[in-house]
Amino acid sequence: MTKNDQGRNDSALSARRSALVIAIDGPSGVGKSTLGKALARRFNYLYIDSGAVYRAVGLKALEEGAELEDKEAVARIARASNIKLEGDPDHLKIFLDGRDVTTEIRLPDVSRASSIVATIPEVRDAVVEKLREMSRAGGVVMDGRDIGTRVFPDAQVKIFLEAALDERARRRLEEERERGRDVTFEQILAELEERDCRDRTRSATPLRKAEDAILLDTSAKPLAQVIDLVLEIVKSRS
Repeated sequence: MTKNDQGRNDSALSARRSALVIAIDGPSGVGKSTLGKALARRFNYLYIDSGAVYRAVGLKALEEGAELEDKEAVARIARASNIKLEGDPDHLKIFLDGRDVTTEIRLPDVSRASSIVATIPEVRDAVVEKLREMSRAGGVVMDGRDIGTRVFPDAQVKIFLEAALDERARRRLEEERERGRDVTFEQILAELEERDCRDRTRSATPLRKAEDAILLDTSAKPLAQVIDLVLEIVKSRS
């Protein structure tokens, strides 16, 4: 590497460190990942899907035959797992202990497992540390359910998305069918209700809006309009 290359790398790292942290929270199906990816592309920020990290932990717990309610065993798995996210927002890959699990973590059984292990306080502690480590350089867009309240309580921009349950189920149904899953609207609706209950009633950082987060209801808003609204919010904080 030449001195000029090193200088450019140092400048890029310095710029990222001085850039914003954008936290996007909300329940399943409100458009968190779509918004997060759009913002990351626009500002050339690192995009991190926190849910993918919990899914990776859930996958490993299943593979190791751990009881999902066994807090100590699953917490050990979470702490020992080497989880990395690589690639740009549109081609994000998730690696678990060096293995590409991008597709596997989206399987229905893994989705359910991740929602169970994510209720364990010790698992959340381990994942929060991993997320903070991934984001140490700054210039980050991260979506999840406790980003603005736990992972980055001092984030300069906090967005909380919500939408009507029926609309969220419709969106999720389209996503699942695009992945080739044969599922009904009623199944998706029941899954979302179950996940919402776990997220909002868990003892460890339950899903809630941070006091200083901006609330946006995406039920009747086109995606492009939501993105434009948040872009203006981010620009006002820069």
